[in-house]
Amino acid sequence: MYLIPIAWLYVAIMMALAEATNPQGTLLGAFFTLLLYGLLPLGILMYVLGGPARKRAKKESEAQAQAASPSAAQPNEGAEAAAGAETSGIASVREK
Repeated sequence: MYLIPIAWLYVAIMMALAEATNPQGTLLGAFFTLLLYGLLPLGILMYVLGGPARKRAKKESEAQAQAASPSAAQPNEGAEAAAGAETSGIASVREK
């Protein structure tokens, strides 16, 4: 998973090094090259690709919290039962 980001960072570092060692290049230009071509896109890519893992971790932590406090699950079950009763009432009205 980390092969692409490592390769991208290597290329960005080489671009920054080429900018810094060029007779017409500057260290400021090398810094912005590394930042704008390397770190910023890499950070965005890693954030986007890490979304499913964050979602999975959030679901697991919510499941653990719900398992730790079984009284928290009861109000939700009651709300689901009430919603089911409302739906069945609507269905019975439609059948008539």
